[in-house]
Amino acid sequence: MDTIKIGNFLKQLRKENGFTQEQLGEKIGVTNKTISRWETGNYLPPVECLAMLSDIYKISINELVAAQRLQKDEFENAADDNLSNALKLSESSFKKTEKRLTIIMILSTIIAIVLILLIPVKIIGLIRGLLIIALVIALAFISNTLNIVALLQNKEIKKTVEK
Repeated sequence: MDTIKIGNFLKQLRKENGFTQEQLGEKIGVTNKTISRWETGNYLPPVECLAMLSDIYKISINELVAAQRLQKDEFENAADDNLSNALKLSESSFKKTEKRLTIIMILSTIIAIVLILLIPVKIIGLIRGLLIIALVIALAFISNTLNIVALLQNKEIKKTVEK
């Protein structure tokens, strides 16, 4: 997907309809800064915003994503291309999420180990030291468990999208 091309098309449509970024943002419930990010191609509007933009501009979501007005005979090809691009973007997003969660899990484990090693047990007392160590281990366990759950959910969503 060419986010710059889509952004320019969104800007063109907004201007054709006589809206400022602020006015359009108010209509769909986002800030003018968000509209600017879409129009510069830094971000793509989420699906629900694409649906609202489609209604406002009286064009199809397919045309918004294709970044052009389509003739009837062009719709099928554009729909196939747009779906293929959306799936590629989705796959990329899943991989990034997986990578981030794995990094967080590794870092939280390393931090927990370092904290345990840095606790001076003799200075603060044995019971208090053991309590702190237990809390650090519990924190690492909870953090890693949440990351594993998030990874599994990400994989489950990915499987659902692929079907």
